[in-house]
Order: sequence, then C-alpha cells, then structure tokens
Amino acid sequence: MKLKTATVIAALLSTSAGVQAEVVRLGYNGPPDLEKNAVHLFATTLEELVEAQTDIEFELFPNSSLGEEQERMENTLASPMLNVASFAGLSPIAPEVFVSNTPFMFNSPEEARTFFDEGTYWQMVVEAFNDRTGSELLAVIEEGGFLAFTTTDTPIYSPTDFDGLRMRAMDPSQVALYEAMGASGTPVPWTEVYGALQTGVVEGQMNPPLYIRLGSLNEVQTYLTRANIQYSMQFLVGNGEWLASLSDEDRAILDAAIVEANAITRDDVQANVEARVDWLAENGMEIIEPTEEAMAEFQSIGQPSFIEWLGEQDIDPSFIEAAFEDLGGYAIGSETSRDPGTPNHWRVSNPGALRDVFHPLWRFLALFFGSFAHLV
Repeated sequence: MKLKTATVIAALLSTSAGVQAEVVRLGYNGPPDLEKNAVHLFATTLEELVEAQTDIEFELFPNSSLGEEQERMENTLASPMLNVASFAGLSPIAPEVFVSNTPFMFNSPEEARTFFDEGTYWQMVVEAFNDRTGSELLAVIEEGGFLAFTTTDTPIYSPTDFDGLRMRAMDPSQVALYEAMGASGTPVPWTEVYGALQTGVVEGQMNPPLYIRLGSLNEVQTYLTRANIQYSMQFLVGNGEWLASLSDEDRAILDAAIVEANAITRDDVQANVEARVDWLAENGMEIIEPTEEAMAEFQSIGQPSFIEWLGEQDIDPSFIEAAFEDLGGYAIGSETSRDPGTPNHWRVSNPGALRDVFHPLWRFLALFFGSFAHLV
C-alpha cells in the first residue's frame, strides 16, 4: 500500500512539474536585434520579467519563423502561445481595427497612446475579438513611430506624385489609401518586401523608420517622405485557454509585465526615431519633409476616401463613432487654434465650437453617417 501511494504521489508530482515546465511560444516579425527591432525588445523584456517571477517559460520565435501573419494567428488561437500580430493578422478576425489605421489620425505619440490605453473604441475592439475567438487582445505594441512613404525613383512631395506608382501594401486598408492618391497597392508580406522593391514588382512602400532600417530598404529605395501617415503599432494576442489556465497570481504578474515591457518599448521607440531617420539619410536616402500645404493635401485626400472605404467594410458604425468621440475627449485645449505644422488637428476651448472647427475627420463623418450632433 505504501509503495502504491508513493507511486501515485510521484506520478502527480511529475504531472505537475510537466505542466509548470510547458513552454509558451511567442511569435513576431523581424530579427532578434534589440537595436533594430522594437518588437524584439518588447518580447525579450516580457520574457525576462515573467520568467523571473513565475514558472512560465517563453520561447521566442522572431523573423516570422512560426509562419506569416495568418498562420501565426491560427496557431495562437489553437495552442498555448502569444503572438505579436500586425493589421494583416488581426483584421480578418476584427476588421474594426482598421478604424485605428485612419490616415493622419494622431497628432503625436501621446495622443495615440491615450487613444489605445483609455479609449472606449479600443475596449470595444478587445471585447469583439474575445467574443469571436475566446482569446485575448492583451496590448498595443509600438514598432517605430509614424509611418513614412519610401520610393525608388519618384520623390513624393505631394499626393499628385503618386500618380501611376505601384506601391507595396500591408493590407486592404493601405491599398485603399494608395488608390485614393492615384497609385495602385499590391499586398506583399514583410519577408518579401526587399525583393519586391529590388526587382521592381513594386516601386515604394510605407513603414516607420525602424522597419525601413530593419529591412535594409535604404539599399533599394531612394526617397523617404515624412508624411506622418499612420502611427505604427502591432497587437499582442494571447491564447484564451492558456490564459484561463493561469493562477490569479501568475495572470497578475503577466499583465503587469506586459504593461512594463510596453512602457520600456515606447520609451525606446520615441528616443530613437530621429536617430534612425539620420541613419537612413547617412546611408543613401534623401529625406523629404512635406510642407504644411502638402500635408493638408495628403489629409484632405487620404482621410475622406479612407473613411468611405471603412463604410464599405463589415464594420458597425458605432466603432467609428466611438473612435472619434475618444479623439474629441482629449483634443480639448486651452484655446481655439491650429497646431503649427499639423493642419489636420485642432485644439478648441469651447466644445460647442467643434461644429465649425472640429477635427476634419469628424466633419466628414458627420456627412457620411448623417448626424453627429451628440459629439458637439
């Protein structure tokens, strides 16, 4: 009897140890380079913080080594795994995420962070994703600041310069933006972008300076236009069954580690944006800073056409309304004025005055959806 009892106890202990030792995969794009890849910085920081306080073990899979976006997402939903997904990976499940990719939506990194950290819209997206998959959207990860256009032979000073160009697109939303500018958009996975630009399959693309350097795109692109199109971010997704299996203590540690790793990554991204632009200039690229008039043209063409495209997608208008209500919630300043150099953003002291000088996106939305009186 004693022998049988000891055997059972040993088996239970072995099973327990096996569960504790289970390795959780963490997949993402880009190389394992702390200097060049902000997502790798996030992943390694998260790994260190969690493994120092729990029995959870991570195995990192950079360079899309677990597959391209769709494959990684499918694996994440089906097995114990974390995945840092781009819009291309997340949007097939939650097309509402495209709302946050509206061109010229944010005036600064701080506005983008407030939008995702505190806004109603993003919480709606999180809940929709959870309802549809049983898994969780855990964080919005910055990957390099505002996106810039790059091109091979044609410098981009204004929207008219896009006429007839073939541009690489990450997802359908970027295709829509290029078409509004008079170019065509061709979806190309990140791992194939360099080759597509080198061979002329496409003539340009858009990415933050970090990814332009990361992919050595300065070797196959000549011009970089700092149009601050969209704020670059990716999305941390966690398998629902694995998250539910964690103890309350381990889940709290994981959540706190995600917040801390994200804060470290944000600081690193912001501290290095200008240095990365300088590096690209020193390594063969001509940097173009659009004039205020050109920025107004980009915005006036890009925003309305993009939101019209959103209206054609399977997206409930309540997500779009919530997003721009969130923008209005922290766009109220001390006086009515336009921020220098950013013609697409306004600051107003009197909410009632928004009817005349509100964010141009709101103006278009008011026309598109019929009435936004509750916003003002």
